[in-house]
Amino acid sequence: MRSLEVPALVDHHCHSVVVADLADGALAGLLTESDRPPAPGTTPFDSALGLAVRRWCPPALGLPVHAPAADYLARRAELGAAEATRRLLAAAGLDTCLVDTGLAEAAGHPLLPLSEFAEAAGARVREVVRLESVAETVSAPAGSWPALVREALAASAAGAVAVKSVVAYRQGLAVPAERPAPAAVVAAAGEWLRAGRGRLSHPVLLHHLLWTALDVCAELGLPLQLHTGFGDPDLTLHRADPSLLTDFVRAAEPSGVPLVLLHGYPYHRQAAWLAQAFPLVYTDLGLTASYVGPRVAAVLGEMLELAPFGKLLFSTDAYGLPELYLVGTAQFRHGLGALLDGWRADGACSAADGRHLARQVAADNALRLYRL
Repeated sequence: MRSLEVPALVDHHCHSVVVADLADGALAGLLTESDRPPAPGTTPFDSALGLAVRRWCPPALGLPVHAPAADYLARRAELGAAEATRRLLAAAGLDTCLVDTGLAEAAGHPLLPLSEFAEAAGARVREVVRLESVAETVSAPAGSWPALVREALAASAAGAVAVKSVVAYRQGLAVPAERPAPAAVVAAAGEWLRAGRGRLSHPVLLHHLLWTALDVCAELGLPLQLHTGFGDPDLTLHRADPSLLTDFVRAAEPSGVPLVLLHGYPYHRQAAWLAQAFPLVYTDLGLTASYVGPRVAAVLGEMLELAPFGKLLFSTDAYGLPELYLVGTAQFRHGLGALLDGWRADGACSAADGRHLARQVAADNALRLYRL
């Protein structure tokens, strides 16, 4: 089972890609969550993710496995960005991609619009709406801002499959169990509007947005995705521990809205516990599967210690580089296959059990959750 066979692969959280001829340094810069230049004398290729790229991607471009980074970059440049993108996305073998449209560019280049990305990927593509991005477009008197934000979110989400929040970046996940008082929301909106809008980081407004998203998602029958765990330096890691959401999860239960905890690492066990303890909580490993490289089977095993098999979803969280789609899918197939091989050898499950689990995580859980 090590070369895992699944009938479909649904990437339930990802981003579009850049089709531009990137300089070597710009391309390598998308192999790290850091937004800073690498330390002198180092390269992002010298990492677990860099090893994974060199393991899975060179054959798609006509090179041997583990081709040196310099050879890989030269071959990519020779083919051109458009052809390399086509080959890499085709090799990923995705059936459906749920794309977060909250990011518009990478490495200074625009991301492909959804229609062009769907054509390049050869996959069905649906949109995930970014909550904070929608709110930041709304300009109105403070007194009417909350109602207009709700209207804007409902309109944006009407054709989407989910809403996503990045409150983990803006304030952290210690979200109170109570809705902010309306007067406090209006006052905070006034402060933000008078400051010229910009990045929305006021804790009262962020918490109000989460409750607004719950209301809209309940009306539209959509899940609410939440970033948890590691990310770029804009994030303070300990504030992104998903266990900090526990009070909010309890308070959100009456809404019936599924809460999907993305990524989680290094708090993936906390995310798995939440998925076990609360029926409406789901989780994934996301970009962690790519970033941990050779450790992917072990980390997947740590998630499956507690996460119900029907609550774990596959995603790449690929962004900018088509390589991250191929690495994400290959790491998932290889890691889960290796894990299940070990379980079978130990007598922990049958071959049929393993196939059923693989289908659940690869596609069936997402098809059910997002009503695809």
